Amino acid sequence: MIGKVIRGSDARRLLYYLYGPGKANEHTDPHLVAGFADPAELEPAHRPGRSRDFSPLAGLLVQSLAAVNGANYSQPVWHCAVRAAPEDRELSDAEWAQVAAHIMDRAGLAPEGDDLAVRWVAVRHASDHIHLVATLARQDRIRPKVWNDYYRVRDACQDAEQWFGLRPTAPADRTAARRATRAETEQAARRGWTEAPRVRLQREVCAAVGGSGTEDEFFARLDQAGVLVRKRYSTLNVGEVTGYAVGLPQHANKTGGTIWYGGGKLAADLTLPKLRARWAGPATERFGAGIPGLAARAVLRSRVADAAGQVWDEAGFFGQLRENGLLVRLRFSQIDPDQVTGYAVALAGYANADGTPRWYGGGRLSAELSLPRLRHRWNQAQHPIGDLHGAFRFTARERDALYRHAAREAADVAEHIRRTGAADPTAAADAAWAAGDTIHAVARWLHDPILRIAADSYDRAARAPHGQVPGRTRHGDRLRAAARLIAVAGNSGGVFPADALMGSLAALTTAVSELRQAQRHAAQAAAARRSAEQLHAAIRTARTHACQAQPLQRPHQAPPASWGDVASRDFPIPLRLVVATASARDRDRRPDAARQPPRRAGPHR
Repeated sequence: MIGKVIRGSDARRLLYYLYGPGKANEHTDPHLVAGFADPAELEPAHRPGRSRDFSPLAGLLVQSLAAVNGANYSQPVWHCAVRAAPEDRELSDAEWAQVAAHIMDRAGLAPEGDDLAVRWVAVRHASDHIHLVATLARQDRIRPKVWNDYYRVRDACQDAEQWFGLRPTAPADRTAARRATRAETEQAARRGWTEAPRVRLQREVCAAVGGSGTEDEFFARLDQAGVLVRKRYSTLNVGEVTGYAVGLPQHANKTGGTIWYGGGKLAADLTLPKLRARWAGPATERFGAGIPGLAARAVLRSRVADAAGQVWDEAGFFGQLRENGLLVRLRFSQIDPDQVTGYAVALAGYANADGTPRWYGGGRLSAELSLPRLRHRWNQAQHPIGDLHGAFRFTARERDALYRHAAREAADVAEHIRRTGAADPTAAADAAWAAGDTIHAVARWLHDPILRIAADSYDRAARAPHGQVPGRTRHGDRLRAAARLIAVAGNSGGVFPADALMGSLAALTTAVSELRQAQRHAAQAAAARRSAEQLHAAIRTARTHACQAQPLQRPHQAPPASWGDVASRDFPIPLRLVVATASARDRDRRPDAARQPPRRAGPHR
């Protein structure tokens, strides 16, 4: 049983609607089942033309408002719709009356035995729901308190579920995302949109969060996704951003202005202060920890190319590299100590055996990224050179290395949650929260619709109750770093991830489901289970596509000359899955070893 609270200003008009046919002729036999007095005496009488006379009842409801009506009291009508689940049995009028009285009591509007409480009625015009209408003015001329009334209504509905054996629902713990309103849903249907703007914006914000390590990167990713961003600035400190709102170009009001949604209106954990809690701390320090060498070089190449395409000169270039989270070391001329002759970059957390950063010179990443070549580009260009025409996108082998790394991280975190969840659930809360970032990153940058559904399903399981922010942990940061790496790699070649990544994510969501079940959070546990089922469905779909795309190879057909030649291209799924069966040790030890032909025994000529 669920209850939805709405505020209004016209009690008479609301009564007309509740006793009318409804917008789709769904109102049948409207009548009162409970109220501040005997329902039979309050029931609106029929006029000769079978119409109802609502004047007496409306007058009784608004009579108390004259004493308290004033400034900042423009919506004094309290309206609550209470509905049972479709599979629940039909409640009688007496049972609905008991539910209505209990809701008014728990909400503090009409406590049991209080004869001077607010005036209210309960209208039933369908078999599965009622409407409560009250005016927010006590008969002793005191304005009632309605703070957190929604949560009190939620508690009352759960009590009714236990009394009458109805379907149990989750408590109001602020873990559910804001659902699209009826107006938003109907507008999307009229305009032919596949989903309401609020739903799409929530998904885009979650994906941008998962792929970002800083606030600037977050806003940049939203811009790349075609989402409009409006920042809110402090009135005390000039230039300080205190919040944000997002919108879609095609979603405008009657005057043509963009309809904005604040982060908190999308979900409880998407406010800017809570997003900053994800990015603060040691997350960037672990960005490159444990990453394979092949993938580390690809990430650096991509980050350096991205920085070089956004600036005009080398001063801005080095500053952009640091903003991208890279370590930068400059090489100076021995003749002129003030002249920079080269540079090297390193990933934070990616170190040698002695703990020192592993540096890569620009020319070692690519000949086009050496400092002389970049200076030549900047001197010739009249504007930033953009993305360097996509010349440095990830190859299939490099993306696979990142996917395998993310799969190992997800598997390790899943084992950590199983190990610590039963004894200390709070220790696993941050990892469960960070898992949502990883699933959203995989779904967003692989453009997989089933993974997108799995990410949407998992959202509620990730959040801590009552909008709390879990304490940062090492395992949570590892997952966030993996999500950022997946966002950097993207899916420019259209290659699906290896089964190992989706399998590890499915194991991770299953572990979170067990964690939430141990915490007795039924709604979050169910959300994690649905996500796990959808991830398994994505694995089956990928395997089916792989089998359908696999070409039949004749027995006499010679195999490829070199796996390195195949891996250097964006080959289709079947070949990728075959390569993924090799051991991680052989793949990551020497990426170029497989390209060397076997040497013949004997003397050299």
